[in-house]
Amino acid sequence: MLVLDGSTGEGGGQILRSSLALSMVTGQAFRVHSIRAKRSKPGLMRQHLVAVRAAAEVSGAEVTGDAIGSRELVFKPGVVRHGSYRFAIGSAGSATLVLQTVLPALLVSEGSSSLVFEGGTHNPMAPPFDFVERAFLPIVRKMGAKVSARLVSYGFYPAGGGRVEVSIEGNTKLAGLSLLDRGEVQRTQLRAIVSQIPGSVGVREVEAFLAEVPWDPACARPEVVKNSPGPGNALVADVESNHVTEVFTAFGERGVRAEVVAEKLAKEVKRYLEAGVPVGEHLADQLLLPMALGQGGAFRTLAPSGHTRTQVEVIRTFLGTEVRLDERGAEECVIEVEGARR
Repeated sequence: MLVLDGSTGEGGGQILRSSLALSMVTGQAFRVHSIRAKRSKPGLMRQHLVAVRAAAEVSGAEVTGDAIGSRELVFKPGVVRHGSYRFAIGSAGSATLVLQTVLPALLVSEGSSSLVFEGGTHNPMAPPFDFVERAFLPIVRKMGAKVSARLVSYGFYPAGGGRVEVSIEGNTKLAGLSLLDRGEVQRTQLRAIVSQIPGSVGVREVEAFLAEVPWDPACARPEVVKNSPGPGNALVADVESNHVTEVFTAFGERGVRAEVVAEKLAKEVKRYLEAGVPVGEHLADQLLLPMALGQGGAFRTLAPSGHTRTQVEVIRTFLGTEVRLDERGAEECVIEVEGARR
């Protein structure tokens, strides 16, 4: 049985989620201790517990330690089963992080699956749905996956209550990926999404962002959504280039001025554009696992985050394959992944 220390690397929930995903694919049991040891509230929170139980349901696993606050977990996977699943995360726990946990196993196993996730779709501590839909999934489809996702309703932090529907065709043979060049920027888009708060917040965010990043105002707009059970605000910027689309998000918070939210997002977008790399910081750690399960490849990205470095170590532990990080400067790194199917 593999043993992992949950306090290493970024010390959050990623070690657990990635271990669950790779355990289901490889059939290797594991024990992880010191779960989320570096967080203010260590141990399993509700969204992590849902990810564990979702993985157990999909793979018929035997699990011990699956309780709120637990700092140790043993997971012994069975056979991955396709089918129809519904996972209710509750409150604003991230629906996309639970999807991230079960997606790899359902992609490579035989059969079709339909999944419903209920919970948070736009959570500051997780990839928002926009990122999954327009940045991550298109690349996975380019690698050969047949997967689609639809946002039925928004779920903002802290109320949650959103709904995402996902369709997956299994038995995928993931091809290699090469993303060393971004190409020319073809299109940009800015959306200031507001729910149950004054629409003027979105207007101010758009104006403040455009004062920092000189995009065409015709591609920037505030957007009021009415299909969310709670208030919320997300400022979302898309950068669509020849070979990749990147999506960046900043979230409004009570007591934080709209201009501050816009300035935060503008700084992130400018960092990406000025670096000239195709893959942003968050997309980098998301791509490693499907690449490792397929034929590998390489991409150029920003300086590796703690999440990326953690993902590299978990992949090495489960697959024994190599992931090389060639850091070529303060804001450039080429990551090469040796695929399991190479």
